[in-house]
Amino acid sequence: MRRRTLGVIFGAAAAASYGTNPLFALPLFALGLGVNSVLFYRYLFAVIIYGLWLKFHKKICFKLTQKEFLPLLIMGLFFSFSSLTLFEAFKYIDAGIACTILFIYPAIVAIFMVLFFHEKFSKTVLFALILVIFGINLLYNGKPTGSLSPYGVGMVISSALLYAAYIIGVKNIKAIRHINSGKMTFYVMLFGLIVYIVNLKFCTELQPLTEPKMWLCTLALALLPTVLSIETINIAIKLIGSTTAAVLGALEPLTAIFFGVVVFHEQLTPKIIVGIIAVLTGVLLVILRKNFRS
Repeated sequence: MRRRTLGVIFGAAAAASYGTNPLFALPLFALGLGVNSVLFYRYLFAVIIYGLWLKFHKKICFKLTQKEFLPLLIMGLFFSFSSLTLFEAFKYIDAGIACTILFIYPAIVAIFMVLFFHEKFSKTVLFALILVIFGINLLYNGKPTGSLSPYGVGMVISSALLYAAYIIGVKNIKAIRHINSGKMTFYVMLFGLIVYIVNLKFCTELQPLTEPKMWLCTLALALLPTVLSIETINIAIKLIGSTTAAVLGALEPLTAIFFGVVVFHEQLTPKIIVGIIAVLTGVLLVILRKNFRS
């Protein structure tokens, strides 16, 4: 199989697997588990499974230097709070719409890079941001029962901001640029656990997994949108590059919307469809801006 074809397959698998977050998170919420407990189990199981994979299959050394420790800790907290705010948003707005709004993070990255790292702000980026704002406005007012929850939308935007900060940090902090991607991912998830340990008052408020369905959903959260997504996106970036892999990330919100409509019977109005198209078009323009002269 050709290198590019294989890369596209892995990139699509990464995006689609990450889009399964609501498929397994929403049933856990319905069974009474709180957001912090759900994410604690997700990160814990992912760290154990991924750590064993790196140690015994990839033979990765886990040793850290003093210079690497603090940046990885900060990146882990950013990544973890991004998960926390996204899962909190699932309680207030439809999962498919939440994941679509989350996909504005590449546009946020572009803005931050212009403001803080002196990248040129092109006409393409400006037009893309106008499309994104227009699309979010349609999503916000597109539900037949009224507008979306302002709190839920705020949580998703917070999640996008935190994830954008994480991406910028990983790319621009010199102390961690050289770290093996698998090792970095392991420590990001490990340090991310701190957020939920603290929120759960050092696990004294951790809700137990009392039903087989809870175990299945939490293990699926750890495997599909976490371990599988991270592993396949790393392979895709090596095979086809970060830009093409990022474009395939458009499958993330589309996967979430598909499961939201088919499994959870969320409503999909014409206004929401137009909003989704506008957001995805705007963000894809930002990702592909290097292919444009403007």
